[in-house]
Amino acid sequence: MNEIIISILALVAAYLIGSIPSAFIIAKLRKGIDIRQVGSHNMGAMNTFYSVGFWWGMLTLAMDIGKGMLGVGIAIWLHTPHPYVPMAAGIMVLVGHNVPVFLKFKVSGKGGASCIGILVILMPWGFLIYPALFGLILLFTRFPTMSYTLAFLCFPFMGAFIYHSVPLIVYPIILILIPILRYIPRIKEMRNKGGSWKHVAMRKGLKDRL
Repeated sequence: MNEIIISILALVAAYLIGSIPSAFIIAKLRKGIDIRQVGSHNMGAMNTFYSVGFWWGMLTLAMDIGKGMLGVGIAIWLHTPHPYVPMAAGIMVLVGHNVPVFLKFKVSGKGGASCIGILVILMPWGFLIYPALFGLILLFTRFPTMSYTLAFLCFPFMGAFIYHSVPLIVYPIILILIPILRYIPRIKEMRNKGGSWKHVAMRKGLKDRL
């Protein structure tokens, strides 16, 4: 029974941590705006970057990555009895980010930044490999969202060739599908604005926003 209670506490804690609306709080405090009503209407780091300011976007990014790290880290720290509980905690962080209790369960962000935090805690080699790959892709695309999404491909390969773990191959794929599926309407919107798929994928510069 104690093991079940510990696991439930870990999952509830992960959800509550994920529910902290970083972008919403920063945008409200800095500019008095609802980040969900401006720009891309997404409650995430990139929309904060464009709508509030560079360093405020970076702060949001750090906080959202931290949510993923903390949510999974607590599950590990509690010595949850089942090895898959920390992975489930990662999912709960994303559920909280997307449907936060602190914003009355209204659908908000997508959770890409939190995915980074979740996966680097489970696969520490990601601290080195992920940012290196992200920077390389960004040089070509000049599109941060596309770059950090493609960089996630490194995690299943790390699960296979570094950690030799089937769960660590499958889990990143499942995890990343959550923000990708949530991002599809935004991709269609950018295609309609940009006029071509090439412009959606390759930008003239970091400030080129559809």
